[in-house]
Amino acid sequence: MTTNVLILCTHNSARSVLAEGMLNHWAQVLGKDVRGFSAGSAPSGRINPLALDVLNAAGVDTSDYRSKSWDEFTADSAPRMRAVITMCDSAAETCPYWPGIPVQAHWGYPDPSDAAGGDETKRQAFELMRQALGYRMLQLLSLPLDSMDTAELQRALTDLAKN
Repeated sequence: MTTNVLILCTHNSARSVLAEGMLNHWAQVLGKDVRGFSAGSAPSGRINPLALDVLNAAGVDTSDYRSKSWDEFTADSAPRMRAVITMCDSAAETCPYWPGIPVQAHWGYPDPSDAAGGDETKRQAFELMRQALGYRMLQLLSLPLDSMDTAELQRALTDLAKN
């Protein structure tokens, strides 16, 4: 059975998109039955072009990516989530009820969109964020997700936030 993971950030334009891309990329490379999704509590309606650039440069197909509301994932027809991970404080504070009562964890990361400096500095911030999230997603995929009960998964996701 596929392990579905929803990654949330307020605007669904940078961090959550990078995390979704890297989770799906590494799951495919490693042959893991895991699927990542991303959404926002107040989606901007557009993905930061630098997020798409660094994902594409890493070999991630972003052709179907879009900024979307977390409401899409609370509908009866939505994929059932095993875990919901927030990336920024405002999303962590306002998580709605999730069907199936998935494990919830908060992995805070600074927004690369807020990086000071010119285009090259901002691009570097997005690339470093992609790498950091890629590493975190590898850690997630190294867990025995198929055999973990809810309490074990909760502990593991909380522990990963500390690394």
